[in-house]
Amino acid sequence: MDEPTRTRENEWFLQHEAKLLEEARKAREKREAERRASETEAERKRLKDLHYMKCPKCGHDLKAEQLEGIEIDRCSFCEGFFMDPGELEELFTKQQAKRQGFMRWLLRL
Repeated sequence: MDEPTRTRENEWFLQHEAKLLEEARKAREKREAERRASETEAERKRLKDLHYMKCPKCGHDLKAEQLEGIEIDRCSFCEGFFMDPGELEELFTKQQAKRQGFMRWLLRL
């Protein structure tokens, strides 16, 4: 084989090797990103399972109670109550009589 042919052949291999290395790098980065995302999702799920429906004050279980279409989470131990976002606004938009009944029930009067 003559020298110019060998040089072109070597250049061809170098170019294709660079492309293969770049594709392998991108595939590795994609796998690492997917692994990080799944670990993050797994950690999020673990924390949710650990804290879901637990009282932020004492750590005991919360029970969901329905009243007038609003779901209140009440602690089974300290009897604290907690509302999800938007539920307090929903309570204030109800009619006055319903709102007073709800507050009496809430305060257990």
